[in-house]
Amino acid sequence: MSTDAHVSQQTSSAAAKVPHRWRNLATLTGVTVVDNTESGLVSTLFPAISSALGLNSGHLGLLSALGKFVAVPFGPAWVWLTGRIGRRGGLIVTTILGGVFGVLAGFAANFGLLLLFNTLMSACVIGATPIANAVIADSFDDRSRAKAAGYLYGAVNSIAAFLGPVLALFTGLTDGWRYGMWTIGAICVVSGLVVALFFTDPGVGAAESELADLSTKDRIKTKVTAQSVLSLFRIPTFALMMLSRLLSGHLLITIFGIQFLVKERGFTNPIAALVLIPFGLGYLVGTVGGGWLVRLLDEVLPARGRVYYLQIAQVLFAAAAFFGTQFHYGSIGTYCVFWALMGLGQGVNPPVNRPIVAAVVLPELRGQAFAIWLTIFETVGWALFSLGAGQLADVLGIQTVFLWIMVILMLLNAAVLSGLYACYPRDVRRVTTELGRRRAEALARS
Repeated sequence: MSTDAHVSQQTSSAAAKVPHRWRNLATLTGVTVVDNTESGLVSTLFPAISSALGLNSGHLGLLSALGKFVAVPFGPAWVWLTGRIGRRGGLIVTTILGGVFGVLAGFAANFGLLLLFNTLMSACVIGATPIANAVIADSFDDRSRAKAAGYLYGAVNSIAAFLGPVLALFTGLTDGWRYGMWTIGAICVVSGLVVALFFTDPGVGAAESELADLSTKDRIKTKVTAQSVLSLFRIPTFALMMLSRLLSGHLLITIFGIQFLVKERGFTNPIAALVLIPFGLGYLVGTVGGGWLVRLLDEVLPARGRVYYLQIAQVLFAAAAFFGTQFHYGSIGTYCVFWALMGLGQGVNPPVNRPIVAAVVLPELRGQAFAIWLTIFETVGWALFSLGAGQLADVLGIQTVFLWIMVILMLLNAAVLSGLYACYPRDVRRVTTELGRRRAEALARS
């Protein structure tokens, strides 16, 4: 076996097929759909909320930012709690409790109460994100993780894309946005019940070829401590992926996209929300197709193919955002085309960035790694963008904000990712070597 093939973990063909992995993946769809940043369900309702409560883009930025800032302490906290009560129990508690707060948000009489309950809902449902990604890593081997992540996020955003226009239909009713919030809360509760009935935890490291046939005791050699979690920051690939997440301005389209079409292009809320359908379809094509493409690249361009792919994804989104937001078009159909391309540009990311992180982190630390990456670094960058963009949009206009954050910053992000060519192959080899050592020790004792 060549060195590069070893780096890309092609030995994983010997790994056992983890029982119930596809059923687990299906159950994770519901618990991920409300929290998933790209879906922007609450933002879809904001034009109607702003009219009912007398709000502006600054309020939208604050609502979105606090809903994400709260993830900084709560994301890692939920991962810590699941280490005590189990990942299944953690998913049930976070999702059902989040649904309760979502329903209460629908009863809010003013912006203060809406802000409070929406933030509490976000604090709860944020726990599903790192848990779900860790479960995927434990359910599918390295060669299959891109495909699994593509299916999960493709399904999540397809559901969100069709939910968006449905929720927007409520805005035509008196206080219809409240029905929208109640619907979001109900989705959370039902998703938690589905997990309770159908989810089975595969166990940490269950999909690794080196660990699959070993006992749990032999699979895990590093106790999860504050020191071991801090050691994640010394992994060059992980550090670069965190920096890249801070530069991921493409998430802004899900916050201000509908507001942009309503306020700066003159469409009504229900008509503007139609772009969510092609956006979701583009995202679906990107995630599902991207999962298969990453697997092909692993065969023909081991180790570095994922980096090429990730860089091209950033450039693709920047180009679609430039032509989709910096020019005036008279028809919503034209915007639908560019929203589909932006959806594609976003969708191609999860099938590659999640497997990259999973490949350079030891199995027992992946939950904490995803919590740091997705609920702290993504959240801080996302919240700063949304809060700052909300304020700047009232002064400069959303179009100008989109140019700097979704076009220029995304091109800078693509350049920064070049650092992965040097460190990613080396970091993958380090993990593979450690897993091989654990297997050798376990076999020597047997």
